[in-house]
Amino acid sequence: MFSASDVKTLREKTGAGMLDCKKALQECEGSIDKAIDWLREKGIAKAAKKNDRIAAEGLSQIYIEGNKALVLEVNSETDFVSKNEEFKNFVDTIGNAILKSKATTMDEALKLSVEEGTIEDLIVAITAKIGEKISFRRFKVLEKDDNGNFGAYLHMGGKIASLVLIEGGNTDVAREVAMHAAAMRPLYVNPSEVPTDVLEKEKEIMRQELLNEGKPADKLENILVGKVRKYYEDVCLENQIFVKSENKETVSKYLENNNAKLVTMIRFEVGEGIEKRQDNFAEEVMNQVNG
Repeated sequence: MFSASDVKTLREKTGAGMLDCKKALQECEGSIDKAIDWLREKGIAKAAKKNDRIAAEGLSQIYIEGNKALVLEVNSETDFVSKNEEFKNFVDTIGNAILKSKATTMDEALKLSVEEGTIEDLIVAITAKIGEKISFRRFKVLEKDDNGNFGAYLHMGGKIASLVLIEGGNTDVAREVAMHAAAMRPLYVNPSEVPTDVLEKEKEIMRQELLNEGKPADKLENILVGKVRKYYEDVCLENQIFVKSENKETVSKYLENNNAKLVTMIRFEVGEGIEKRQDNFAEEVMNQVNG
């Protein structure tokens, strides 16, 4: 029904013990996603970590010119290549070409002209030259008016790229919020962005956890109000406690104090959501011997 590898994966995602992970998989017929929920409902899981483990190397970068900004991610197979000057120049070529264009989709971006032909041609050429797979994974463009301010922050040499747009304030205020977003990993700008199905699933897990703790059923909805508020503090940028605050003010309050309002945020973490290939040299050799 499930393998030792499934138990290991569940442990990594939840922080729960091996026996608890086995029990959860047994109860959920081997489904890792259902087992995560089961562990959370039982209060066993330390955290239901999303499947966003950094699993590919590469570089994220931010480009700003006037009222337009761009965030992109380009992946390589090894960290060694992503630190190479030729790879960095390649990323800059893509970024500058898109910034100067009206491209909004990947298809449009790949067809843009650069010195070597199109961006698509350039990717093929550098892949052949470097000798490992290079992929242009994603990009997003933001535009603002003259009252807006971009805040940009790159962490770990481009492993994390965080861009925020605020109305009012100044670029220093915007950059502080971008730094906060890079560190605190918000999933949404504010509670209104949380999808209804996502929130309802979280609330159901909270209800089951409270029932398993022995809380009376008629008190659950009142307790849930506080739990949902805490959930928003965890996942929504505006509701998070600002990392540099000495009196635990929220990001929203920090911006208000600086005559600014958050418009939107883009946060790219290199490799998030990509399953990394796990090479097992010994197993490969044995397979060749036995084959």
